[in-house]
Amino acid sequence: MDIKEYVESYKEQLFSNLAKLVSYNSVKGEQSDEYPFGKVVADCLAEALKMCEGYGFETTNLDNYCGYAQIGEGEQLIGILGHLDIVPAGEGWDSDPFKMVEKDGKLYGRGVSDDKGAVVASMIAMKIIKDMNIPLNKRIRLIMGCNEETGSLCLKHYVECEGHIDMGFTPDGEFPGVHGEKGMVGAIFKSKNTNIIDIKGGVAGNVVCNRCVVSVAKNSFSKRALDEYFNNNDIEYSIEETDDVVTIDVKGVAAHASTPSLGVNAISYALCGLKASGYQDSFVEFYCNHIGLETDGNMLGCKCSDEYGELTLNNGIIKMEDGQITGTIDIRFPVTMSVKQIVSLMSDNLEDENGVIEIVRKGEPLFYPIDSPLVSKLLSAYQEVTNDYETMPMTMGGGTYAKGIHNCIAFGCAFLNEDNHIHDANEHLAVDSFLKQVEIYVTAIMKLLED
Repeated sequence: MDIKEYVESYKEQLFSNLAKLVSYNSVKGEQSDEYPFGKVVADCLAEALKMCEGYGFETTNLDNYCGYAQIGEGEQLIGILGHLDIVPAGEGWDSDPFKMVEKDGKLYGRGVSDDKGAVVASMIAMKIIKDMNIPLNKRIRLIMGCNEETGSLCLKHYVECEGHIDMGFTPDGEFPGVHGEKGMVGAIFKSKNTNIIDIKGGVAGNVVCNRCVVSVAKNSFSKRALDEYFNNNDIEYSIEETDDVVTIDVKGVAAHASTPSLGVNAISYALCGLKASGYQDSFVEFYCNHIGLETDGNMLGCKCSDEYGELTLNNGIIKMEDGQITGTIDIRFPVTMSVKQIVSLMSDNLEDENGVIEIVRKGEPLFYPIDSPLVSKLLSAYQEVTNDYETMPMTMGGGTYAKGIHNCIAFGCAFLNEDNHIHDANEHLAVDSFLKQVEIYVTAIMKLLED
């Protein structure tokens, strides 16, 4: 059989394995000594390792931070790094996000594209390599993490325990490969004074907020002006009133924080809508002057770009505790720039009398030349399977495991111009793309096995 025939023979196992993993709501849970990211995530890891054991792979669980499955022998190690944790399902699904369903040639469920489908595809790719009796002069290791969406402490633990890899990829980006990942700056904004009674929105810092609910005093703004603002911007909203309080529920559109312009940020529209309606508030003033509706960092003074892309800015979560409003800011900056440059650009715009922005996280970019050996081998695997010789490796704003381990780039699992609704309701994966992933990964492993 050729590779494509092997893949087709495993179609039912691909589906059943993925359905099992999707059934776990593997969002980061309550931490304990035994379960650093919660019991459900650990149970999902145990399920994945059990699958690998069934295929005859050697398996290891690293303290429920992550685990790996391995075939082959030799000093050199080929690593494939996927993750089993997910972002919260959120609202707006047409089906149960934890019961995978097939409809119109697509598989629906939280994690089918990010990143459980890729883990299963890589698992089956290794099984096909085993079935084909290809001489394994190197070890091939599928590393499955449990904390990629909320900090990648799983990968840090792996590197501390096992070290780095000699070559490999993480199937958590796009084909035909990601040779550069933007740097990141994470921040928190805080109010100094506010008249807002309550505000809440967002499910994760790396997701464009698709719903924000804010409560203010009755008669503190013009409902007519607010309605006009939202209608002019095609924003869905509703209002509930009591004797003293008006609660405004604003609906947006979720998207990944690396592509905030593809979403509609409910936080930004709620606050900018309040300002447009005549609501007088120091925090609203601060937000609209420092962030507003823009996603390019212009108001913070850090708008910039290079030949590979532009800076992006997303605010994912907002909440109120003890009278103070706080929220998250996620900045992804160009691959040829540095944290120091970006912080310098916005240093004069981080605070005024109404609020403050505190930088809490920094990460430098990742960049490999397209003609480097690793990128070249993976690109050739993609080209061999797809016959696409025009699409070239790209840079992206999303951060992957590649930043936390040596000799690794993101390679798939998404194909160019596919919108799989990752981090959004109705996340899905086309069946044809799922099968094609496996075929490419088998070919890629074979290329990396070459001396």
